Amino acid sequence: MKLYYDRRSKNPTYFIQQGIRNGKKTTTRNIKTIGKHNDLLKITDDPLEYAKQEVAKFNEEYKANKISIDVNIDFSKKLPSSMDTVAHSKNINIGYFFIQSIYHDLKIKDFLNNIVSQTRVDYDADLINRFLTISRILDPRSKLGIYDHLHIYYEQPHYLYESSLRFLSLLAKHFDEYISHLYEASNNIIPRDTSVCYFDCTNYYFEIETADEDYIDEVTGEIFYMLRKYGISKQHQPTPIVQMGLFIDAQGIPLSMCINPGNQNEQLCATSTEEKMIRSFKDKKLIYCADAGLGSYDIRKFNSFGSRAFIVTQSIKKLSKPLQEAVFNDCDYKLLSNDLPMTLKEMHEFDKNDEDNLHLYNDILYKVISADKAVDLGLTEEYVTSTGKTGTKKVKGELKQYVIITFSRKAMEYQRHIRNSQIERAQRLIKNNKVEDLKKNQNDPKRFIKKVKNEKNKYYIDEEMIKKEEMYDGFYAIATNLDAENEAKKIIEINSQRYRIEDCFRVLKTNFKARPINHRKNDRIIAHFMTCYTALLIQRIMEVKLNQKGRHFTTGEIIENLKNMNVVNNHDLYYQATYTGSTLCDALNETFGLELDKEYYQPKELNKKIKKISN
Repeated sequence: MKLYYDRRSKNPTYFIQQGIRNGKKTTTRNIKTIGKHNDLLKITDDPLEYAKQEVAKFNEEYKANKISIDVNIDFSKKLPSSMDTVAHSKNINIGYFFIQSIYHDLKIKDFLNNIVSQTRVDYDADLINRFLTISRILDPRSKLGIYDHLHIYYEQPHYLYESSLRFLSLLAKHFDEYISHLYEASNNIIPRDTSVCYFDCTNYYFEIETADEDYIDEVTGEIFYMLRKYGISKQHQPTPIVQMGLFIDAQGIPLSMCINPGNQNEQLCATSTEEKMIRSFKDKKLIYCADAGLGSYDIRKFNSFGSRAFIVTQSIKKLSKPLQEAVFNDCDYKLLSNDLPMTLKEMHEFDKNDEDNLHLYNDILYKVISADKAVDLGLTEEYVTSTGKTGTKKVKGELKQYVIITFSRKAMEYQRHIRNSQIERAQRLIKNNKVEDLKKNQNDPKRFIKKVKNEKNKYYIDEEMIKKEEMYDGFYAIATNLDAENEAKKIIEINSQRYRIEDCFRVLKTNFKARPINHRKNDRIIAHFMTCYTALLIQRIMEVKLNQKGRHFTTGEIIENLKNMNVVNNHDLYYQATYTGSTLCDALNETFGLELDKEYYQPKELNKKIKKISN
């Protein structure tokens, strides 16, 4: 602060003047009036010296972050005219500072600078990637939508929209290196627990009517596979889709991913993605954990060598007849809670409404069945026939695996409740003669309806089908090549955490709005998911860091809190917080040390925080 007055005036007014630098804007403003020269003569013999002392006093208060200033408000002043179609909010977000802190720790800027140094690009790749990632968490939109709303962030970033599209094409060329870099950098922030790696696939849709055709080069015969393809979707999407495969660690933090055409068999990407991922693990032990759809024979075989193992769910209906007989053979079952022996009959017959049986209702029975299988080793050996001729045959080894069978009375009651509702619906269909109006699939009530032979439009409930399904109620199976006889409880616990990867997909699709995808070119589709992956990685790291001290905050709570952490610029003199305190705000400030818990901020204070994050 400095003293300002008109030296040419005989009766000058003395002001305390502040130099203001707000982003790229630099100006000065009189923030406090000390008084007119003649008025000050009434209280002092030397008004100039008095004014200088007031400035010195004000500077001391300013250093202590406590000042009083003069603000003139003209309530008749109107907003300046603008050519903008829609009015903009003057709220500026500073909650993204926490996201940017993790982004910087991932050393993404160094990675991108290294890439850019080998090209002739004229845009700031890190700036584009940083705010595409931040916006994916806080304000998910299309790339054009993100570009149009960059003004909501304190730094007021600026880049050309066309540059962001060109950047996506550049980023996609370094897919494998980028994913590998993120794993290694994140390992320095939070030690990654790769003892268990969960894998699953999901689909994302496009708002287009036709799929892309693959291109075949007439000269070389190369096939260029397009990503936007028609495929099987759980949501029965009638539009083209693209497939994502995702690996996460035991803490729910992403490890690796792959992007494939929507019509590709999801089992094909599991082992290839795992092979790339384990190169960064440096001979660590790894347990592959997935559902039955991603637990094929080839995947199990791949994870039966080296330091790898597998835990996958297993369909009981698809087990061989001897193994199915072992499942329903009412012996060797034990309670998961205490390993005491108990029979299936006892679990079926106890009174579930008796409070003394509540522990049984919440407990699980389990038993372990050996289910070894012959496996092709890829080797051959010679043999001599009875006629003396020699031949070759494949050598087969043994794929050692166990199947852990569990039974839950609670699960059985739930499944039967769902089925009874479906049976009631099937009965209404028969009664109202609307059986033919319903398309048949594996889970609809039509599977319980059977047509009377040689009778037109006559149906009945298939009791035999109901009894057949009821046999499997409450049962669940897990296949593994670990020592299930001694580690069954641990294996069941590991498998129970598969919900974490489903939650990752929920966050990507719901919180981050990763779909529909607004891109046409393969490289930009891939880069779109690379920014989504980075956002998910940062979000999960933030959750783990916050939860390290026994606290738990949901993804939605964290995002809402960060979005609400806005400030408003008051006359370029200071920023005023428009958010309230919260336990989550306290936890964020305690974890990251950014001290964003004040009601007022000086511009230079927020600028220092940005520099602190970047250094």
